[in-house]
Amino acid sequence: MPSQRSFGVDAISLSVPRGYVELADLATARGVPAAKYVEGLGVTRMAVAAAYEDPVALAANAARRLFATSGRAPSEIGLCIVGSETAVDHSKPIAAWVHRLVGLPATCRSYETKHACFGATAGVLTALDWLASGAARGRSALVVATDIARYGVASPGEPTQGAGAVAILLSENPRLVDLEVGASGSFTRDVDDFWRPLHSKDAIVDGHYSVTCYLDALTGAYTAWRALGAGEQGALDRCCYHVPYGKMARKAHRHRLALDADHEAVVDESALDVSFRREVASSLVLPALVGNIYTGSLWLALASLLHVESEIIDGARVGLFSYGSGCTAEFFAGRVVPGAGAFARLLGLTAPIEARAPLTVAQYETIRRADGAVDRSEVGTMIPPDDGRVAFLGVDNDRRVYRA
Repeated sequence: MPSQRSFGVDAISLSVPRGYVELADLATARGVPAAKYVEGLGVTRMAVAAAYEDPVALAANAARRLFATSGRAPSEIGLCIVGSETAVDHSKPIAAWVHRLVGLPATCRSYETKHACFGATAGVLTALDWLASGAARGRSALVVATDIARYGVASPGEPTQGAGAVAILLSENPRLVDLEVGASGSFTRDVDDFWRPLHSKDAIVDGHYSVTCYLDALTGAYTAWRALGAGEQGALDRCCYHVPYGKMARKAHRHRLALDADHEAVVDESALDVSFRREVASSLVLPALVGNIYTGSLWLALASLLHVESEIIDGARVGLFSYGSGCTAEFFAGRVVPGAGAFARLLGLTAPIEARAPLTVAQYETIRRADGAVDRSEVGTMIPPDDGRVAFLGVDNDRRVYRA
């Protein structure tokens, strides 16, 4: 038994749409060099959600897979939080559908959190405090990040789309990552770098300004984290960042290295390359195959790190940076527990990604053209594949119906 109580990530699982577009093909269709998208963004494939793969279905499928692979049961959950910025209802939370579709206990508290891409991290930190306070009474928490990143077809943001869900099980004596309770650096400021009006399914982003806000928030959160004396617990061996696209993580890492020098130093590119390959690169392997999943981006990066480095990751201290436009940010850390690498292999984290099929650009555009009418489609107008996954079937008197 551990000598002291610990709390953190016990298991993790993914859900992604069945289809994806090669960014090189999208670049060709838009008349730009493939390198502008693939190398310029650090992304190779963009997940594309079909009409029946809405945020509820993605969330429920991720949670179901979590219980199927982790050896844990829905009956053990006392708190369920779903983080999303892709709401399907102005009132009813995604957590309510997830609660039923996954079979959580009636005594489980459930709700939804929203703060752009920070929503799921808010849920994780709240669940962590709930566990550490003793209120859990031996139960665990389920946090699900689920989103569909949409921008206009042929718009500048188009190649930074994506879709997916990450389910995270948090418990006492976790099997993956022991998070450092109470040692989180926070930063908040009211900015207009990214938003999604109530009348639009597509997001609006001020790209250059958003990068500035992201880096300013990293400065604030990381500086606050260091002021807590968090560095006294040891150096960071790896770092996972919020990943709207892979190259943003490189910018973030360069910025953090400059902060470590206690001034806005110009980081030597060769030194940056070495540090980036060692500390960050493995966390970007899976995000490069999925694209931007908003609230789940940081947690997909953590899953990628655990998967890619499963042979050597045990004992590593990992920094975690979450950013949500609007904006708020947190920097915190955790240590990979002994045996986590072997357990991560058992979880089969990449199986949903490997089961996908490619879409042509024309097929992707057809899906996007139908976006506006999907939420008003009557039951029976959509026929999802009969493969046992949760799927959105349409509406019946404005009530959303799901195949369980």
